[in-house]
Amino acid sequence: MLGAGLARKLARKAVAAAVAAGAALVAVIAFGATIFYALCLVVVPLAAAALTMLLFALASLAVVMIFLGREAHEEEVEEDEPVGLGERAFTLFRQRPILGTVAALAGGWIFLRNPALATMVAAAFTETSHGRRRR
Repeated sequence: MLGAGLARKLARKAVAAAVAAGAALVAVIAFGATIFYALCLVVVPLAAAALTMLLFALASLAVVMIFLGREAHEEEVEEDEPVGLGERAFTLFRQRPILGTVAALAGGWIFLRNPALATMVAAAFTETSHGRRRR
């Protein structure tokens, strides 16, 4: 049974991810408490709580900025020409959602009016040249 083995493997991975996430949450909370109690030795407890919150807010802001910067860099790298009709449509919807919606509605209307014409248009978009490629 291929499906049962795959489901079992996915369940094990999900349980492992949940355990790792729980352990990370406990570690972060314990680290925050340690910082709070260390600051309580130097300043009043209200200021220690505010400083701990500020420290964690800055840390989370730094993590978000790092990941957003990495994501923007990956999007620049992935800007390749889409190959098939589906990839072209996905790129159109992602970059220009209004134009993509209008194109989808027009394509649906053309398909309802003349399915043979829609098939020819789709074949023209997906056709690849069979000529020799030079390097």
